[in-house]
Amino acid sequence: MKSNSKGQVTIPAELRRCHGFIEGDEVEVVADDVTLRIVHARPEATRGERIIERMRGHATSSARTIDLASQQR
Repeated sequence: MKSNSKGQVTIPAELRRCHGFIEGDEVEVVADDVTLRIVHARPEATRGERIIERMRGHATSSARTIDLASQQR
């Protein structure tokens, strides 16, 4: 697949069908390190939601959970 002089690429029909893209869909290009992902645009997403989506999977420390119900007793 090659990009044209405007940087545009054509997503093959099989991939569009497989991932539910139809003509007129808004898409976003998301940069993950050295990889670009083409995803359905979510116009209802807030700035915070977009930041969280971009950061998902990049945590470097182990997560801890807190049981808030037991703390309120």
